[in-house]
Amino acid sequence: MSGSGALEGQVALVTGASRGIGRALALGLAGRGARVGLLARSGDALERVRAAVEDAGGRAATAVADVTDAGAVRDAVAALEAALGPVDLLVNNAGLIEGAEVPVWEGDPAEWWRVVEANVRGPYHLVRAVVPGMLARGGGRVVDVSSGFGVRDTVPYSAYAASKAALLRLGGSLALAGEEHGVRCFEVAPGLVREGMAGSMPMWADAPPERFTPLERVVDLVAAVAQGRLDAWSGRYLRADRDDPAALEARAAAGPLGGARALRVVPWGPDDPLA
Repeated sequence: MSGSGALEGQVALVTGASRGIGRALALGLAGRGARVGLLARSGDALERVRAAVEDAGGRAATAVADVTDAGAVRDAVAALEAALGPVDLLVNNAGLIEGAEVPVWEGDPAEWWRVVEANVRGPYHLVRAVVPGMLARGGGRVVDVSSGFGVRDTVPYSAYAASKAALLRLGGSLALAGEEHGVRCFEVAPGLVREGMAGSMPMWADAPPERFTPLERVVDLVAAVAQGRLDAWSGRYLRADRDDPAALEARAAAGPLGGARALRVVPWGPDDPLA
């Protein structure tokens, strides 16, 4: 864990922080000076992450909660803020994916809904628990860990794809409503990360090593968001495997972004009634 201290004084709350992308984000943000709240369902795994943060000279606190339980989320956020201070950056990383690569009509209904609940209801509960405090203090930032599955049609993983598309809409709504209050929201897709869900998905079993995104790229992009460098991209879709923070800054400085990187239905041309 290493960093420049660029996030000194900030408090970041990372859900799903016990492993994979969440663990990397917790360590990376702490390495840049942030105090980090760690939330997940596994207390033992969270304690190991907390120890890693503190062994490297950072500061962290843990809270065990299922993000689909509104009361548990509310209590967890209160405990973490009591330990670390008000949250400046919320990272909605916790989520699920189906266990089988099947078309939508073959999916297990109970599993399908569990995935949607974890990936949409969970972030909603975190927003409800964290964002009012941000509004009262005059601002804050939310990162939703998104996915390319949410912006294109796919045969397998229909629950995951539907939930990630819904998360884009949830994030867009938050960005629009929070803009005048200084609250911004970003949809950050990590790309293929071997240490994340993609590492266990059969469809990527034979992917070459270069196809996977280094975790450092995900951390760098989220850290740039936390620094306020990418505020112009609030409400938009970013990809850690392809986007460079400096290039995003340059594009925003060049002129209005319009509908770039936003989820839209595209008209067929100027004679389309939608246009």
